[in-house]
Amino acid sequence: MRDPVLQRFIEASEVAVMAAAEPGSPAEAVAREVFRRCHARVGGPSTVPPATLPVCGWLDAALDSTGDGPRRAVADALEAMAERLEWERRDASDPANRAFYDGHANALILGPGGYEERDDLWIGATLMAPGVTYVDHKHPPAEVYLSLAPGEWWNAEMDWTDPGMERLIYNPPGILHAMRSGDRPFLALWYLPL
Repeated sequence: MRDPVLQRFIEASEVAVMAAAEPGSPAEAVAREVFRRCHARVGGPSTVPPATLPVCGWLDAALDSTGDGPRRAVADALEAMAERLEWERRDASDPANRAFYDGHANALILGPGGYEERDDLWIGATLMAPGVTYVDHKHPPAEVYLSLAPGEWWNAEMDWTDPGMERLIYNPPGILHAMRSGDRPFLALWYLPL
């Protein structure tokens, strides 16, 4: 049986993501597959202890930016389990890039080494302090982002874009992409079928 706090997060995420997905779009297809896999089985419990980084001090301010509607329910569910997650830096973070190194944290909620151990999907969160650009990166699976606090995204086929609280960001498989915060903290969730 799945942890009830995590189940609440998955249910709220599905409502918010599907409400923002354009019918028939690649983002909708990716999201449907991620949530289909969530419903198909429950993964194992985490073997990774919870951890935080100094940037996690921005989490409450980021969660307060979410506003009302379906994303508020996601933010509340994330807040309820935030202390149970392992918040860590991107593996390839360079300590010489202090703004990025000290200004970001990722938490894997479902996936390999996540709060729920899975080998078929990733659902996670990225938190950034104000004025931080997440390094350019890419990965084989397609990805959908749901913003919970203001930010902008870029990929090799799209200029910097703020989806607001109405839309999603979709990254095709293998595309180079990045994100950045403005004058407020950034918080987004990411959904990838593996």
